Amino acid sequence: MPDLLLELRSEEIPARMQRRAADDLRKLVTDALVERGFLYEGAKAFATPRRLALHIAGLPARGQDVREERKGPRVGAPEGAVQGFLKSAGLNSLDEATIVTDPKKGEFYVAVIERPGLPTLDVLAEILPQIIRSFPWPKSMRWGAASAKSGSLRWVRPLQSIVATFGPETETPDVVPFSIDGIEAGTTTYGHRFLSPGPIEVRRFDDYVQALERAHVVLDTDRRKDIILHDARDLAFARGLDLVEDEGLLEEVAGLVEWPVVLLGTFDEAFLEIPAEAVRATIRANQKCFVLRKSGSEELAPAFILTSNLVASDGGLAITAGNERVVRARLSDARFFFETDKAVKLEDRLPKLDSIVFHEKLGTQGERVKGLVSLARNVASHIGADLGLVEIATRLAKADLVTEMVGEFPELQGFMGRCYAELQGEDPSVSAAIEEHYKPVGPSDRVPIDLVSVAVALADKIDTLVGFWAIDEKPTGSKDPYALRRAALGVTRIIVERQLSLKLRSVLEDADFFLSEERVAAPAREENEYLSDLLSFFADRLKVYLRDQGARHDLIDAVFALPGQDDLLMVVRRVEALGQFLDTEDGKNLLAGYKRAANILRIEEKKDGRSYEAEPDRALIAQSGEPEERALSEALVTAREAASAAVAAEDFSGAMRALSTLRVPVDAFFEKVTVNSDDPRLRENRLYLLNALRAATREVADFSKIEG
Repeated sequence: MPDLLLELRSEEIPARMQRRAADDLRKLVTDALVERGFLYEGAKAFATPRRLALHIAGLPARGQDVREERKGPRVGAPEGAVQGFLKSAGLNSLDEATIVTDPKKGEFYVAVIERPGLPTLDVLAEILPQIIRSFPWPKSMRWGAASAKSGSLRWVRPLQSIVATFGPETETPDVVPFSIDGIEAGTTTYGHRFLSPGPIEVRRFDDYVQALERAHVVLDTDRRKDIILHDARDLAFARGLDLVEDEGLLEEVAGLVEWPVVLLGTFDEAFLEIPAEAVRATIRANQKCFVLRKSGSEELAPAFILTSNLVASDGGLAITAGNERVVRARLSDARFFFETDKAVKLEDRLPKLDSIVFHEKLGTQGERVKGLVSLARNVASHIGADLGLVEIATRLAKADLVTEMVGEFPELQGFMGRCYAELQGEDPSVSAAIEEHYKPVGPSDRVPIDLVSVAVALADKIDTLVGFWAIDEKPTGSKDPYALRRAALGVTRIIVERQLSLKLRSVLEDADFFLSEERVAAPAREENEYLSDLLSFFADRLKVYLRDQGARHDLIDAVFALPGQDDLLMVVRRVEALGQFLDTEDGKNLLAGYKRAANILRIEEKKDGRSYEAEPDRALIAQSGEPEERALSEALVTAREAASAAVAAEDFSGAMRALSTLRVPVDAFFEKVTVNSDDPRLRENRLYLLNALRAATREVADFSKIEG
């Protein structure tokens, strides 16, 4: 079957935009084809610094013929309805419609619409210009004389050529006939701008990839990454060194070159007196280079890996020397910043935090730190952290924001604070907390271990969440400019993974108090009005976390349906115990019994127009009840009391064991006892008894939310 090859070549595509642009191109074209009824076997898009390319395999030569029956109004319907039907169906008169008789609905008109399938080449010529003109670049530009005209093409950088061919592998494909702002689609592309700048004629995808390779262009980003990574490892190994791998940098560098050439440079070993992360940040940020370690060691080596886009005649000596000069200059600057910073204690930097605005409605970092100290001490008292160390760590946690080094490399915040704290002799827990209070940064990042770090990290994230909720700056849809979802997930992970039993509502209320007292003089809101909403937000983050851990969504909902679930660790333990219980025969049978009881109650309550939520009359059961009824009544009292006591003691497995004792009496009750007795008193009381079963299970979860 025929394939489509599309290439859009421009002056430059920024590395950060390439992956997204390739995905957008593939999705836009394939969606447009599918919408028109064209199916395909596979599609893949590619990006380099100078081109976007798309290959769609297995497209039909033409679309399928369409036959559609469109139902119209009844025979004898008003003229307006008839005319609307004719217009929508494309008919000239009712003579072109068919009359169909339905035994229930009578006679009505039906239009049979037949459309022959269009040639795929014509459809591509229609959709490709539309997609190119409306392509969703984050930033785009107009250029040249055409830019003065309204509606002229906008592209990330000036578009230079278009390749668009369609046809089977065994034949010469056709050019898709279209042009955009004077650029005609054709079969001509160009290779590497320096190494092979001449024109290349291409017809189909396989020829295209091979021709680009000969012209020093590696089309696939992942293949460029593999080349860089393996050559860098080999080059480091040859020098007895190890590559410090960096996936983010690797992705960026692969987006800067079409023909990657890996080289090794060196610098003066004296620069290694600078903290290792500062060396790495300097070399990474300024030169997009990888650092190296001494073999089998965590100690950095005075060398780096650079990636060139050229095959130099001197083997890269001049390119390497130029990079070494820049690296040397940047490391000299970093050493100066480091030495300057060391001369000032962190404590003495705190007044400068008053000049850094955290948020215009939430005050400065200096004001924020004052509230954080109080909140962190409060959290520390809940989790057993050292109050004195927590206070010191919280007070110094943001001090490195006003250092020279963090001013130059913001990504070093926390790390440099730890370095400076260690140099000035702070307690190890304080130094660690200054760095670790930002953790976890992402889902794969570890959570803090030391309780001092935990207290400061929780306080920092909770303060952020409460603050932004207070000013009504919550995440909406896919937008989360202040990373509040990440902060809430961080709190959740710390609590769960560090096994901390913490009443979250109480901590949020404390944060609200410190926020309003220290930073927002007159908050325009009713006190705590937003905290319930924030608790729901935490519940949503916990659900996401538990689902990622493999927990059943219905069990999570069953636990969260109970009131007052603000201790996240207890929720997790309850979900775990509930899942284990429902995997047993007792659990499965009790769930089935609960479902049966709930269904009976729902039917009878609807029929009677009332609820049966009162306690059953135990005396009536003792006097007139069946033996199985009496056994269930007694078992419910015992099981509910035991389950309630176990939950109060946070023994959720014990609570499930208490409920498991209900399995036999519930089964016997439904086997031997008629709920809808002819005696109204017995019927009413038995419905109350079924409600007692429902109430007993709610000691651990809302069983109505459980599937099965």
